[in-house]
Amino acid sequence: MAKISPSSIKYSIVADFVAEGPFQKPDVIGALFGQTEGLLGSDMELRELQKEGKVGRIEVELTTENGKTKGEIVIPTALDKTETTIIAAAIETIDKIGPTDAKISIREIEDVRGSKRDYIMERAKALLAKIKSEGVDSTEMENELRESSRVAKAILYGEEGLSAGPEVESSDEIIVVEGRADVINLLKHGIKNAIGMQGTRFPRTITRLGETKEITLFVDGDRGGRLIAENVCNNARVAYITSAPDGKEVEELTGKEILQALRKKVPANEFLKSIGASAGSRDFVKGRKLGSDEISRLRELSSEIKGRNVLVLDESLNVLRNIPSSRLLNVKGENVFVLMTSTATASVISGAEKLGASAVAAKSFGKVPDTNLQLISL
Repeated sequence: MAKISPSSIKYSIVADFVAEGPFQKPDVIGALFGQTEGLLGSDMELRELQKEGKVGRIEVELTTENGKTKGEIVIPTALDKTETTIIAAAIETIDKIGPTDAKISIREIEDVRGSKRDYIMERAKALLAKIKSEGVDSTEMENELRESSRVAKAILYGEEGLSAGPEVESSDEIIVVEGRADVINLLKHGIKNAIGMQGTRFPRTITRLGETKEITLFVDGDRGGRLIAENVCNNARVAYITSAPDGKEVEELTGKEILQALRKKVPANEFLKSIGASAGSRDFVKGRKLGSDEISRLRELSSEIKGRNVLVLDESLNVLRNIPSSRLLNVKGENVFVLMTSTATASVISGAEKLGASAVAAKSFGKVPDTNLQLISL
């Protein structure tokens, strides 16, 4: 017996039946074959059509209650519309199933291809919605490949394993930025002689590079960037300094913004003078300003900073407290001179001002407000 391919099914004949008496599924199949035999000619016999693969497996579902049997018959066909309706009409002539009287009525002839078309349309809509982009031209593809190759060339440099572009070693001029993300962004735009400081204690690698190469320092356009500029200039020989536009970070700049910033670089001493004027006079800082020896001492103490804790120091730079920043306001009646922390936030600055401190020292600075406190980058 040939099997009908699911892909070749065109229609499904769905019929309901009811009979006076109990019987089984084979009785229904027997009635379909036996009572339609000879009605339509040899080329339309159900049994022969099934052998030829033009009629599929006949499915029967039935239930018997109170002596009556009801059920459903489904006959898939690969015949055309006219032949299928003739078969359906012939099935309605059956008046007995097994030994009992029965009535069969055609509920519907379903166009299976129509259902498939509906599915295809719905599925196509779903797939179309998932397409993220269209019409990517060759230029966009070339740019993407070019950018990915630049990013792939980032290397680790020096004893601290700093992120750097591949031309740091060979170039006489280098650009020092704050971290890896800045290096990657510069690489994306073709600048291969940048090196990041990783945001940790000042790397000795940068100091050594400043002895043989011309350093341009490129910092973020915020207060933290200005503090980093002071720190770098205290620890390495820097020729020029530039910054991202106000409120922006180097890692988020476009290629055009990067080039504009680099063209606006100024000698390091000129940049430091300009940020000193904009930050406000240090004459208004409560207490005295820390000297270079004291700042060196603070950098030695920075190894004691754990997590988000804050070191509270007196004027002799002795550690009074090592507490979470959330408990700063619990410090009372003590001669607080400096607060030290890993990352200085607005709340730490506010706490220092309320405690009457003269300075805040940190490894990095978040979005801190303008203040008359001395801010020291460790």
